[in-house]
Amino acid sequence: MTGARLPEGGLIDRARPLGFTFDGKPFAGFQGDTLASALIASGVRVMGRSFKYHRPRGALTMGSEEPNALVGVGEGPDHEPNVRATTLELREGLRAVSQNRWPSLRFDALALNDLAAPLLGAGFYYKTFMWPATFWERVYEPLIRRAAGPGALSGAPAPGREDRAFAHCDLLVIGAGPAGLAAALAAGRAGLRVIVADEDARPGGRLLAERLEVGGVSGADWAAGAWAELASMAQVRLMSRACVFGVYDGGVYGVLQRTPDGPARNVYWRIHARRAVLAAGATERPVAFPDNDRPGVMLAGAVRALLNRWATLAGRRVTVFAAHDEAWRTAADLAAAGAEVRLVDVREDAPGTAPQGVELVRGGRVTGTRGRLGLTGVRVRDGRGVECWREADILAVSGGWSPAVHLTCHHRGRPVWREDVAAFVPGPDLPPGLSVAGAAAGAVSTAAALCEGDAAGRAAAEALGRAPVRANLPEAEDAPVSAAAFWLVEGVKGRAWVDFQNDVTVKDIRTAEAEGFGAVEHLKRYTTMGMATDQGRVGAVLGLGVLAEITGSGIAETGTTIFRPPYAPVPLAAIAGAHGFRPTRRPPTHGWAEKRGAVFVEVGPWLRAQYFPRPGETGWRQTVDREALAVREAVGFCDVSTLGKIDVQGADAAVFLDRLYANPMLKLPVGRCRYGLMLREDGCVMDDGTVARLAEDHFVVSTTTGGAAGVFRHMEFCRQCLWPDLDVSLVSVTEAWAQTAVAGPRARDLLSRVIEGLDLADEAFPFLACGEGRFEGAPARLFRISYSGELAYEVAVRAGRGERLAEALAAAGADLGATPYGTEAMGVLRIEKGHVAGPELDGRTTPADLGLAKMVSTKKDFIGATLLRREGLADPARPALVGLRPVVAGAGVSPGAHLFAQGAPVDAGHAEGRVTSAAFSPNLGETVALGLLKRGPDRIGERLRAVDPLRGREAMVEVVSPHRIDPEGGRLRA
Repeated sequence: MTGARLPEGGLIDRARPLGFTFDGKPFAGFQGDTLASALIASGVRVMGRSFKYHRPRGALTMGSEEPNALVGVGEGPDHEPNVRATTLELREGLRAVSQNRWPSLRFDALALNDLAAPLLGAGFYYKTFMWPATFWERVYEPLIRRAAGPGALSGAPAPGREDRAFAHCDLLVIGAGPAGLAAALAAGRAGLRVIVADEDARPGGRLLAERLEVGGVSGADWAAGAWAELASMAQVRLMSRACVFGVYDGGVYGVLQRTPDGPARNVYWRIHARRAVLAAGATERPVAFPDNDRPGVMLAGAVRALLNRWATLAGRRVTVFAAHDEAWRTAADLAAAGAEVRLVDVREDAPGTAPQGVELVRGGRVTGTRGRLGLTGVRVRDGRGVECWREADILAVSGGWSPAVHLTCHHRGRPVWREDVAAFVPGPDLPPGLSVAGAAAGAVSTAAALCEGDAAGRAAAEALGRAPVRANLPEAEDAPVSAAAFWLVEGVKGRAWVDFQNDVTVKDIRTAEAEGFGAVEHLKRYTTMGMATDQGRVGAVLGLGVLAEITGSGIAETGTTIFRPPYAPVPLAAIAGAHGFRPTRRPPTHGWAEKRGAVFVEVGPWLRAQYFPRPGETGWRQTVDREALAVREAVGFCDVSTLGKIDVQGADAAVFLDRLYANPMLKLPVGRCRYGLMLREDGCVMDDGTVARLAEDHFVVSTTTGGAAGVFRHMEFCRQCLWPDLDVSLVSVTEAWAQTAVAGPRARDLLSRVIEGLDLADEAFPFLACGEGRFEGAPARLFRISYSGELAYEVAVRAGRGERLAEALAAAGADLGATPYGTEAMGVLRIEKGHVAGPELDGRTTPADLGLAKMVSTKKDFIGATLLRREGLADPARPALVGLRPVVAGAGVSPGAHLFAQGAPVDAGHAEGRVTSAAFSPNLGETVALGLLKRGPDRIGERLRAVDPLRGREAMVEVVSPHRIDPEGGRLRA
């Protein structure tokens, strides 16, 4: 007999039948089913194959810890591998396929691995495939790689149905069982902002699998009522299908929420919580005995959940093998549903009498099973040592319950063993702000879970300054539970499984211990125990218990491995998130540029105008050439508001900046600017920009667009942690000011028509001057700095006036040939001039590498000064900045190409440098490029090969000065 749907009962909606397919075969279930419950109700027992030996496997659990029933869902780009059938909610038209088998699930040719089991034991990869040596790369490694992994991605681009979100709360409640709901109610009634995250589709936890009453109603009904009350509270957010997978610094929790009915398939949440209550329950443990992995061997709690939640009788002839009292409930519920039940309890002194209709075997053991694609019989040894085979289609096993302690250990805390509950419980070193309640803390009754949850919610309210509201807890089951720490059946032959997915057996643990890998961390890696997709939630504690039995040590002394995030698998696509959620920042002139037909490009988080095509222009190159020529020959203007702008004020502002920058800033005169280099501690360039002194105690610092946030963070760290005694304050004003670069020989003429209150003559306002004028009566800051190498200024007005400034410049400069230009032309201009940018400031270059060694002060201390003097950073053979031009007229040079001497082999060992930036220069009529070349300044005139293996391109280039236009700097000082 296999599984059968009961005519009534359960929490499924029989009015809503659903059709689905598994391996192409049609089946039917109901709303509220999971794929596993619907398959079991339809008589399907085999749902997967094990990783190493390809043994047939059925569902072992009915939760997210399931190691066996992993399936693939969907087709094409939407295909998702390794989905747990036990948590996959059934929906109309669902298409699921089994994995890790060929050609079919019932007949898997790779099951031949099982015959080779003696060669594939613990650490086999260190002992086999050693001969012949030439076979490793040609034969062994390809075979192993093809066999690796239970499921496979489609290989098609992801559909982009993932998202990211952020939330803040006073209290995060992890789990919506009795303890979690009680904690949330207590905190919510006290007025706290509460988030409840539960990985199930409906609240209740283990209450959904029980026939227990809470407050005079069924546990499921009480949970639904508590959920409804929480939903009515405006300050409470309820998150179902949400797994909290990690605890990080500063009260940050990682959460993955499945949203099958939403626009995103998964949402990755970062929740910032002032306090948290872990009420995630406990996971049932198996017992190790020969052939304990056959389809039909399930955990007792899973069999009970199938019966009470999904109205499915897993089998008619059931043996329950238990080491604690709670498994007796499974026997009683199955017998009441009409099953023939035998209860084998390992304890001679198990309390109580057998449930009605249940045959009880005290002090018994299950010593074996039989059945190829499904359980058909169980061998039982009674308390007197007599063995016999009994027919059985389900074996419900329970070796006890292990509290879900994982999140409590993510800050490297360790759980402790409690003998009274025969389990590891959270230790004293919890993450800050986290408390534990219910079964996760070792509570063994519903009443105790409710009490602990309520106390945790009240404590959180009091800690956050709120007065808890008194409320009577509902009456619930409070029966004592006794348990025995029972790990394996000794004295019988046959393989006994510990880690079901990775095929780790008791023999593997014995082998590892005998070969010197008996320490728990060594055991984990040598056997791969606990390294499958369930991360050891089912078998890890069992494995530790087996190790303790083998070594003769107590399990408390044996200890546990370190638990690390994530608690459950998290798709990488969910962590990356969708493009749509990432906030897009737009400069103040975005609307104006859009009206002018600009083409936009992403620059970090910013959307910037790349170029401004005009009617009749046939391609982007034509547009960019026109813009670059306009700047060199007349005047152009460009929005540079995205550059970081940091306002620095205070009596010690000059001292502060002098310590930050490699070049002197202390004596910078008021009304002047200076180009600045900021280094990391290791002496490499962090960022560059300008420093403008507006008053004795007032500076404005500019940064690169990409470096703005990092530089501000670095400056704040220095202010708060390194030099807290300095009188200085920092404010990021990037979005407060609209800044426009005006460059070209006619720049002064144009600005004199727009800016009032400043004399722009070279004598009055020279290169690197700064001052304040007025634009249409409003304040305007003016900086005479140049990124293009031409006479240039940057004008800053309040952000709300940015579009008006662009309009005024275009109108006032119409007769001067004023041309708006974008980032593409700006890149051309700076490469022509030899100015460095992001490709050169890659975190590996020093001032000397960039030709800026003379800027670095030798008379003061600054961040990076000490390590900048390291011998390796002063090596003249280091790659240094050079210009590059193609030898063949009209040839191009690819950014990223590697530089090789003529005749040298094209491999990493012979690369002399790399091309960092390249563009076509309409002013020079050829490609111009910058690069970093070993001993670059000494190799002017040398010819090299620029090889781009990625694009399959190669060009001969000549090393030239990086300053291709106006190397003396006369134009920018005009």
